[in-house]
Amino acid sequence: MNSVIDSSAKIDDSVKIGPFCVIGPDVEIGPNCVLHSHVVIKGPSKIGEGNIFYQFSTIGEDTPDKKYNKEKTTLEIGNNNIFREGVTVHRGTVQDKSHTFIGSSNLFMAYSHIAHDCVVGNNNIFANTAGLAGHVVVGNNVTLGAVTLVHQFCSLGDYSFTGLNTLITMDVPAFVKVAANPARPIGLNTIGMERNNFDSDTINLIKKAYRIIYRKGYSLEDAINQLYSLNQDNNPALTSFITSIERSERGLLR
Repeated sequence: MNSVIDSSAKIDDSVKIGPFCVIGPDVEIGPNCVLHSHVVIKGPSKIGEGNIFYQFSTIGEDTPDKKYNKEKTTLEIGNNNIFREGVTVHRGTVQDKSHTFIGSSNLFMAYSHIAHDCVVGNNNIFANTAGLAGHVVVGNNVTLGAVTLVHQFCSLGDYSFTGLNTLITMDVPAFVKVAANPARPIGLNTIGMERNNFDSDTINLIKKAYRIIYRKGYSLEDAINQLYSLNQDNNPALTSFITSIERSERGLLR
């Protein structure tokens, strides 16, 4: 029932490690983490404090990307994340930044997947079997519904939301709710905004912005100009919405 721990691993004395875990070389695990059982962590990986790993999660594994050739790429994980049963997280590739990053206070439900070179922010929820292909960027307070699949190089803005069994092949702006296969916009994540204490004036402002982008028939360039006119008071939420649109590289889901 003993776990296998490489002698080079740096593990805080407060970490609880259950049976049949495997911790490889170049792994650093911070205070108060819990590995329940049958957890595999490979390195180079740096893991912050208070993270919980359930059985059969595999963290910091080599990517199956055919470009990968055993280079010493890395994974970094922040604090207070929960990795449920069977979650898989891969390290980066040298063709990008050689680095996969996960922030803090995320919930990854059973069998969700974070591929190589992804960047995941804070306070996100990945429902069962939600999966990111390589090079995906996820902001903060994003909810991915069960069986959501995200194509490589896509980005999802803060507070965006995906429905069950959604296939995303283009960028999703902040606050926007999408669903279906292929994904289509179906409104705003107003419930998420309310739960995170956005005031009614801000929510109504983002509703106006949404209509400009998705309902008025403007070209994208003209729509962005309209958004700037709407944002004369520099509302932080509207600024975030505009920024998520302007930073789109793969193309906006519209």
